[in-house]
Amino acid sequence: MTATVRELEDVDKANRSGKPPVVFVHGLWLLASSWDRWRELFEAEGYATIAPGWPDDPETVAEGRANPKAFAGKSVGAVTDHYAGLIDRLDRKPAIVGHSFGGLITQKLAGQGLGAVSVPIDPAPGRGVLRPLPVSALRAAFPVLSNPLNHGRAVMLSYEQFRFAFVNTVGEDEARRLYDEFPVPGAGVPLFQAAFANLNPVSETKVDRGSAGRGPMKFLSGERDNTVPRAITNASYKAQRRNAAVTEIEEIAGRGHSLVFDDGWEQVAATALAFVRAHHG
Repeated sequence: MTATVRELEDVDKANRSGKPPVVFVHGLWLLASSWDRWRELFEAEGYATIAPGWPDDPETVAEGRANPKAFAGKSVGAVTDHYAGLIDRLDRKPAIVGHSFGGLITQKLAGQGLGAVSVPIDPAPGRGVLRPLPVSALRAAFPVLSNPLNHGRAVMLSYEQFRFAFVNTVGEDEARRLYDEFPVPGAGVPLFQAAFANLNPVSETKVDRGSAGRGPMKFLSGERDNTVPRAITNASYKAQRRNAAVTEIEEIAGRGHSLVFDDGWEQVAATALAFVRAHHG
């Protein structure tokens, strides 16, 4: 699994710009293009942005839906290594912003000392996050975890499943438009890794939360997120706040798991941008 031409060009462009870089990490059921509007906003504010895909991701939603097997078998460790390899090519440490499993991977990258500042948004839980498991989180993961064979597969959410897991806080017209525009099949492996993380001492979801090079970190949590409810994000925050670096958390009122790409994305992006600006120049 190697970097794509687009990813390498983005890294090269960031290095040539001399601007502080920002790396965006998407989660399950999404592609790098889900960050396009964030990239425009951050670039208008003077940053160079990179939004890699997961290894071997198709470039478009249409391609992804036509080829579900392209997403199968991608583990948290493999995805983290892919992003780490690209970050290593940057001339400066970037800010790292990640959503859902991208939020967990953001924490892993920060724990490796690869980020100047990081913003995990509704992050999937990693090993060591001792938390209650709300019923809504179980229901959101059920389409994958209900069948052990999905470990090696990629699973596409139905509209009804997407409506519950991602877009429960938006109107019906917007929800259907977002379903047409954004989701692709999601790898089963990360969900199984997260589900059994605390039973596996060498789980790839493990985060080095005590790293002296972790840098400032701010968690953002959607108040009405069904997939990663506040209790889970707060447990991740409590695990991270033992680090000596700045650690903050902020709840975004009335928002669900689609908070980074639905019609209210600008509020969330502005909150992340303010934290990045305060710690990364």
